[in-house]
Amino acid sequence: MNLRVATPLAAAVAVAAGVFILVSLFVPGLEDLRNRILNWAILMAALALLLGMLNLFSVHFEKIRNRQQPVYSAVLIIAMLATFGITAWEGSQGVISTWIFNNIEVPIEASLMAVLAISLTLAAVRLLQNRKDLMSIVFAVTLFILLLGSGPLFGIELPFFTSGLGPYVNGILSTGAMRGLLIGVALGTMLTGLRILIAADRPYGG
Repeated sequence: MNLRVATPLAAAVAVAAGVFILVSLFVPGLEDLRNRILNWAILMAALALLLGMLNLFSVHFEKIRNRQQPVYSAVLIIAMLATFGITAWEGSQGVISTWIFNNIEVPIEASLMAVLAISLTLAAVRLLQNRKDLMSIVFAVTLFILLLGSGPLFGIELPFFTSGLGPYVNGILSTGAMRGLLIGVALGTMLTGLRILIAADRPYGG
């Protein structure tokens, strides 16, 4: 059965909810109702995550049935169901859940970061091969300094990079650039929220 909410009704509900949450931040006495609505939103987000897991399960189950890389799909399904079941049984702070996070999730993230570092290095080399302008040189030099200043290179300490130039670039220049990006993201989020409040954008319906 295909259920569709009329676009004017969906727009009215979304605008009313957004305006109420915005007003409740400035008007005292509305905290309880605001928190209740936010808790509803969190529950709906959790439900959407469960639906996404079900969709992921169905997609990879079909791949197993059709013998399209069945080994990878089977490993993904088993790992997903096992992790979900263990976490639902003993909580996110349980012994087995913590072990899974520390011994599986963290090494995978570290491996991805290592791959990212190698990819950035190759991208810098190709960038210098194709474009030899000022910004390309600045990007390559900054990446070179950060890689040398992140830790000992093959067990060899580089004092100028690890204790001087590297921390300066990482702690001051990179932090300033990151704050600029976060400010841009915040402004974009505010603009998107404003457009939703005035019903100029309607991501919730056609």
